[in-house]
Amino acid sequence: MSSHPHDRPSVALFVTCLVDLIRPSVGFAAAKLLEGAGCHVSVPTGQTCCGQPAYNSGDKGTAAGLARQTIAALEGFDYVVAPSGSCAGMLKTHYPELLATDPAWKDRAAKIAERTFELVSFLTDVRGVSRVNTRLPARATYHDSCSGLRELAIKEQPRRLLASVEGLELVEMSDCEICCGFGGTFSIKFPEISNAMVEKKCANIAEANTDLILAGDLGCLMNMAGKLRRQGRAVEVRHVAEVLAGELSEPAIGAADRGT
Repeated sequence: MSSHPHDRPSVALFVTCLVDLIRPSVGFAAAKLLEGAGCHVSVPTGQTCCGQPAYNSGDKGTAAGLARQTIAALEGFDYVVAPSGSCAGMLKTHYPELLATDPAWKDRAAKIAERTFELVSFLTDVRGVSRVNTRLPARATYHDSCSGLRELAIKEQPRRLLASVEGLELVEMSDCEICCGFGGTFSIKFPEISNAMVEKKCANIAEANTDLILAGDLGCLMNMAGKLRRQGRAVEVRHVAEVLAGELSEPAIGAADRGT
């Protein structure tokens, strides 16, 4: 770890399953933003799933095993940063609960939790980043993902940085804080309810009449992108990190599936 507060802090980038498997460009954008904020970024080997699907399904044994593996992979850094409010929330909020009765891991879980942050909140709240040097002439609206908003109090941070993107007009849609219906395993367990929720979300996106819909969680973005595609709506779906980093060379999320 850094021995002096003015040293370049070491950051373990927790990539997350969805970013790794579906949208690696988000991981590269996150690394670019972190390096631009003066951090030394590493992507530790040994990281896999944070255990959230198992935890939310009641399989605490599997979740605890994945938590121990994740903690072991991420120890030894000044900070752990994830481009996902739900995964960061799992490490920060639920790991200490999950391992509270394990004497060998209780303190290790607590220490990881103290050093874990969601990407945009880390940039603004910890590193003091107030603006980015990017340009995107477009209209965008932002969806507040449930875990980031409710577990980590992420609300103004992404809007603050998006306001500094040259040419970008941020339009607030109705019910921006309401769940999109994904909720991880929720969408599988309750597909009819999930579909009704994402239909309402996409109606609000359409009403906002923007070029882009942004969020900080890839699960939400994939859910909204799928519904928008099936509705035939031409709205670009992107992770907020891609816009903030100016990394827009990849097609919008779900764009490759259009017409299939």
